[in-house]
Amino acid sequence: MTQHAFLLQRVQPAMVGLIDGSLSTLAPIFGIAFYTHKPHAAFVAGLATSIGAGISMAYSEGLSDTGELTGRGSPMVRGSITGVGTFIGGILHTLPFLIPNYHTAILTAAIVVCFELVGLAAIRWRFFETSFAKSLLNLVVGGTVIAVVGALVGTAG
Repeated sequence: MTQHAFLLQRVQPAMVGLIDGSLSTLAPIFGIAFYTHKPHAAFVAGLATSIGAGISMAYSEGLSDTGELTGRGSPMVRGSITGVGTFIGGILHTLPFLIPNYHTAILTAAIVVCFELVGLAAIRWRFFETSFAKSLLNLVVGGTVIAVVGALVGTAG
């Protein structure tokens, strides 16, 4: 497999999944956490969201193109990679909500999100030759907006 094919068929679907999982699950998880103040409820919401989003993204990527015209490879492989990436991106900041103390769980989850965003920026820098700082800024802005929306909805709930 050429470097170009590897990027198109493996790295790009993984990045789509990881970014989607890391960002799209923030609002439901933090919304439930702020609404209930119960870490276990946020964990259940995060687990369900991570699984559901993973399945949805797997189907979306797999059905988006056959790979024949674009050279993006097998839809089944791309979909699987994207789905697993989405699940991983969502479950990483869900796991801290297994901590029974509300404040500790929120703080730990926020720290995990920070590590996720740095990791995503590093992957973009490494594989796609983007500016690390610009990637990190873009991810932080997106993640912050989503987390704040979730927290506001949960607080207003």
